[in-house]
Amino acid sequence: MLSVLSYGRLVARAVLGGLSQTDGRDYSLITASYGFGKDFRKGILKKGMCYGDDACFIARNRNADVLGVADGVGGWRDYGVDPSQFSATLMRTCERLVKEGRFTPSSPVGILTSGYYELLQNKVPLLGSSTACIVVLDRRSHRLHTCNLGDSGFLVVRGGEVVHRSDEQQHYFNTPFQLSIAPPGAEGVVLSDSPEAADSSSFDVQLGDIILTATDGLFDNMPDYMILQELKKLKTTNYDSILQTAQSIARQAHDLAYDPNYMSPFAQFACDNGLNVRGGKPDDITVLLSIVAEYAD
Repeated sequence: MLSVLSYGRLVARAVLGGLSQTDGRDYSLITASYGFGKDFRKGILKKGMCYGDDACFIARNRNADVLGVADGVGGWRDYGVDPSQFSATLMRTCERLVKEGRFTPSSPVGILTSGYYELLQNKVPLLGSSTACIVVLDRRSHRLHTCNLGDSGFLVVRGGEVVHRSDEQQHYFNTPFQLSIAPPGAEGVVLSDSPEAADSSSFDVQLGDIILTATDGLFDNMPDYMILQELKKLKTTNYDSILQTAQSIARQAHDLAYDPNYMSPFAQFACDNGLNVRGGKPDDITVLLSIVAEYAD
């Protein structure tokens, strides 16, 4: 006969065993994108998935869902270089690598590295710089793997609170880490970081988690509490509802960017660095809004 203590231990083991059983379902991301080019007054995509000098991609593979955003460095325009070409080509290359299955879900920095080195080996010269953020959901393990280089980034929201976020990487004020391709002879002059310098993270996600991936045009103009207020409007995993919320977030960020009296996160950061700045920060804005859902082929 089992003692009360022994019986209790068996019950505890049974309960804990049940709680520790893994969810056998595959997960996926339902994602919508929206944004604004700085020179446009409504959401307009250039060729490919580009808003102004920003670029993005949404790709699916049999094992994973992959998202990416990149922000072309606008200063290249002063030298006759279109900044959108670098960011757009980088994102298209990363998207192709994903669709061809040439990546490991647990290593988004591998996607970024392979994409960047393809650009370096391109027979057609390409100049420019870009920040980049790549997010990968491994469908079977339910883990989100991320890498972020610069000041684009992501938030993971659960139960109305931010539970994970990327770390911004800056060399100094308003000078983010960036991938670059410089003209011959100028390699030591142009700021350039290695893709391996990207901040990487991995963590488990749950059904219903919201993932917001965006360029700095969003984060420089909307603090977390404003973003969370908009996300409260998202009640279903329906694509149209996700798109509507992405549009609402991007539009609010765009409006605030042109408000001269608004103390934006960017203006606050500038003040913290000894600059007397007020107002929003006009910039390209790209928003990818995703919900973790059960995978449906």
